[in-house]
Amino acid sequence: MGERNLTLLTDFYELTMMQGYFKNKSNETVIFDAFYRSNPSGNGYAVCAGLEQMIDYIKNLHFDQDDIKYLREQKIFDEDFLEYLSTFRFTGDIYAIPEGTVVFPMEPLVKVIAPIMEAQLVETAILTIINHQSLIATKAARVAYAAKGDGVMEFGLRRAQGPDAGTLGARAAVIGGCIGTSNVLAAKLYDIPPLGTHAHSWIMSFEDELTAFRHYANLYPENTTLLVDTYDTLRSGVPNAIKVFSELKEAGKMPKKYGIRLDSGDLAYLSKKAKKLLDAAGFTDAIITASSDLDEYLIDSLKTQGAAINSWGVGTNLITSKDCPAFGGVYKLAAIEKDGIFIPKIKLSENTWKITNPGNKTIYRIYDKESGKIKADLIALIDEEFSEENSLMIFDPIETWKKTYLRPGSYTLREILVPIFLNGECVYESPKVMDIRAYCQKELDTLWDETRRLVNPHKVYVDLSKKLWTIKNELLDSINEFYHTSK
Repeated sequence: MGERNLTLLTDFYELTMMQGYFKNKSNETVIFDAFYRSNPSGNGYAVCAGLEQMIDYIKNLHFDQDDIKYLREQKIFDEDFLEYLSTFRFTGDIYAIPEGTVVFPMEPLVKVIAPIMEAQLVETAILTIINHQSLIATKAARVAYAAKGDGVMEFGLRRAQGPDAGTLGARAAVIGGCIGTSNVLAAKLYDIPPLGTHAHSWIMSFEDELTAFRHYANLYPENTTLLVDTYDTLRSGVPNAIKVFSELKEAGKMPKKYGIRLDSGDLAYLSKKAKKLLDAAGFTDAIITASSDLDEYLIDSLKTQGAAINSWGVGTNLITSKDCPAFGGVYKLAAIEKDGIFIPKIKLSENTWKITNPGNKTIYRIYDKESGKIKADLIALIDEEFSEENSLMIFDPIETWKKTYLRPGSYTLREILVPIFLNGECVYESPKVMDIRAYCQKELDTLWDETRRLVNPHKVYVDLSKKLWTIKNELLDSINEFYHTSK
């Protein structure tokens, strides 16, 4: 939301660790990966978002005088360290997956290569920015998929967890598939369509419903959508809307876009009944919009029931991702530079899915050449080279007997991590939100239908290259051997 100094948007222990590194004169270059471990909402994929705001954060990263004064007052930071912070700037490299790309668990969405004090400081902000918007973009993609091509409007500002969540959430929702937002600030900031109709209070402020409808239609003749459930949907609201549409038609002032909105009741039943009334009156192209606590499951159910709804306003359940309120992204050390060489590091856990992937890595997306659909993602070390002209064997990194052999010419490769900052300078220009949305729609089309289904989706495999898999297992063996022999 504009350029702000968010330098203190960090966990306190990042600063205490920074002072520890400073005092120990240990500021070697390291690699951190930001990734997530499981898809939100039981989904088969996620949509990454938030990169533009992460870039703004890094560009404006500095401790001003008030920040230094505040930290001094904590009486835990020494003056020499505070002097270092007073001239702090980010000088490292950042690679990331562009916004709107479909992504999968365990692959780095963001890779930070920087002196450890710098890399440590940026952890919290990167996670909160990327986690939030990726969560909402993913939820929006699910909702839009359930709508099967109908327009979905983001209506959630008043239920969001504060202004930033409402505004950045609207941005993410449009990236994921919404056609616009009711949030005027988000529309202005990110050049996305502002959308909306009117509230029940508009109807109630007039002496009767018909008068309210007439005034609204006269005010907005290009796009007239009338909320028909203030009193009685089928006996009052829809008939009065039809009367106003008829008057406009007779006067030669028929709106280019017109219709009704339902915000309560049995939406399947009411929409079908309303559609019959509208069709009988000759308004067969009237848009029927629904709102009322919608989510992807309810929209899918309404579609199955044959509801005559072709526009959807989705609020609370989208902007809060109500069924899955956290994305779960983490930020883990992957390598430390020694004498110009990155030494891979690994975090061990009794939970297989919590063991990290070591080293300086990149990601190759493997597509089926004939269909253009994603076959798998391959995490590899940056010094590895692959050619579509050669055969490629990929395998499950846990159940290694599960192998797939790809013949030359049967697949294509795309590296999806791109440089964002090099030596502290931004080398990437963020597209406009509506352009990211268009790109995201193309990305979603590369998924198989089985991966996009709402329940029990097919898993897209994220494999490790043989070289990376070998290094990972050698590290695991060496750690196990060390602790076994030290007992």
